[in-house]
Amino acid sequence: MTNPFDLAGKVAVVTGANTGLGQGMAVALAEAGADLALVGRSAPEETVELVKQTGRKVHVIMADLGSLDPIDKIIGETKEELGGLDILVNNAGIIKRNDSIDFTEEDWDAVMDINLKTLFFLSQAAAKSMIAAGKGGKIINIASMLSYQGGIRVPSYTASKSGVMGLTRILANEWAAHGINVNAIAPGYFATNNTAALQADEQRNTEILGRIPAGRWGKPSDLGGAAVFLSSAASDYVQGITLPVDGGWLAR
Repeated sequence: MTNPFDLAGKVAVVTGANTGLGQGMAVALAEAGADLALVGRSAPEETVELVKQTGRKVHVIMADLGSLDPIDKIIGETKEELGGLDILVNNAGIIKRNDSIDFTEEDWDAVMDINLKTLFFLSQAAAKSMIAAGKGGKIINIASMLSYQGGIRVPSYTASKSGVMGLTRILANEWAAHGINVNAIAPGYFATNNTAALQADEQRNTEILGRIPAGRWGKPSDLGGAAVFLSSAASDYVQGITLPVDGGWLAR
C-alpha cells in the first residue's frame, strides 16, 4: 500500500456542503482524489468551484433533508452521474435554541428529523448500495462536543448528537461484516457562519479560547485530515469510533 490515504477512483456523497465544515471536508476528499456528490437545499456554488479546481468530478443534488423523500434520488443520481458510491459523509444538521422548559415540539422534531432520522435512513440506503456492489464502503457521521456534554438551551441538538454517537456504534457493529466502516467526527469550536455570534461576543469568545489548548478556533480545513483518514484504506480496521477534532477541548 503505497498511499493508504489515496481516494482516487472513489465517489463520496457529502451533505450540507455549501459552506463551513461540509465544504472543508468535501474539498479535502476531492484533493485526496475522490469525485463528489454535494447534497443541500441550495446550490453550493463556492464548494463546486473549489472541487473543480482539484480536477475531480462534482455533481450537485438539490434536496431538503428535513424528510426522507430525497434519499432514493440522492443514491440513484450519485451512482448514475459518478458511477458508484463508496463514501457517505452525513454532515447536514440544524440547531434550535431555547430553554428546555419552553422548548416546542416543532423545534424538537425539526432537529431530530434532520440530525438523526434522515442520517439513519440515508446511511441505511447507502449501506444497501455498498453491500450490493460488494466493495465495502465508508460512512462518516458528524457528531458534536454535545455528544459528550450536555450543553444548555439546545435539548434536541444534544439528544440528536448523542444519538449520532450511538448510531455510529450500532451500525459499525452490524455492517463491519460487509466491509463497511462506520465512524464519526466530533468537531469542537470552529469558525463558521453558525458560530459568528459566539466569536463576536467578547466574553464568550475569551471563555471558549481559554479552554482550548490549541489557543484558537478551528478552521473548516482542520477537519479535512480526519475526513480523509476515515474515508480511506488507512482506517480499514477502525470501527464505531467518534473522533474529536477539537484542539484539545475535551482534554481540558
